[in-house]
Amino acid sequence: MNKMPTFDSLMNPLFQALNILGGSGSIDEIYEKVVQLIKLPDKILSVLHDPDRSNQTEVQYRLAWARTYLKKYGILENSNRGVWAITSKGKNLDKIDQQSVVKAVREGDKKDKNGPSSKIDDCRDEEQIEETQEWQTKLYHILTQKISPKAFERLIQRLLRESGFVQVEVTGRSGDGGIDGKGIAKIHGFMSFHVHFQCKKYQGNVGSAEIRDFRGAMVGRADKGLFITTGTFSPAAIKEATRDGAPPIDLVDGIQLGEKLKEFKLGITTELVEKVSVNETWFEEI
Repeated sequence: MNKMPTFDSLMNPLFQALNILGGSGSIDEIYEKVVQLIKLPDKILSVLHDPDRSNQTEVQYRLAWARTYLKKYGILENSNRGVWAITSKGKNLDKIDQQSVVKAVREGDKKDKNGPSSKIDDCRDEEQIEETQEWQTKLYHILTQKISPKAFERLIQRLLRESGFVQVEVTGRSGDGGIDGKGIAKIHGFMSFHVHFQCKKYQGNVGSAEIRDFRGAMVGRADKGLFITTGTFSPAAIKEATRDGAPPIDLVDGIQLGEKLKEFKLGITTELVEKVSVNETWFEEI
């Protein structure tokens, strides 16, 4: 496929991917499997939906719409941990009639004034989809536009320390193949790995060439590599990072980075709304 797929054309590859994954999967697992099934070229996968607001690609955005429609239709469900699964209704299907899904969901939305607009034929509606939350958009803007590269390196240093790394140093030197720092990852207090990392403030895709250069710089100097970016990684970059026989490199994209900052409350706070109710029966029984 050499053109951008529509969101409805992704429904069956999405459904097939979940079946291959055993009936459930994370958003990343589903995305990778769908890309394998429909063999999209890098030039399509690299297109960003809205470069000024997030690092989400157009394909990821349209897959989100496909998931949303299939959920509304009762074929998929999702948990708070971002795992999507085929429902009992979906397990009885061999193939999805995408036209029936689109028709049914849009007719349902027309009856619900609070539902999303029905005018999303090419999936370019400006309404926010699940992954593109307001806090993520704001964080993306800060990381890519507001803070300096040095501040970003310090942020990653702090994040690695919070994650259990020790002896974390920012060493960024020109001519060092993109290595920005090093540290030691401690595993359960018994095992440790020497890790070199690169942190890249980026709007767009990191390609396989950057991964190869980074690996070349770290070979013989570390057990593992860690590449962190505010952007995304191309399929070729992901493949290169996990190439057999080569030192492994773990990849952290902008969405994963945001989730980690949220987890460790680094510049991000989560507010829980307290709900208070009065038990009238309790008072009557006094």
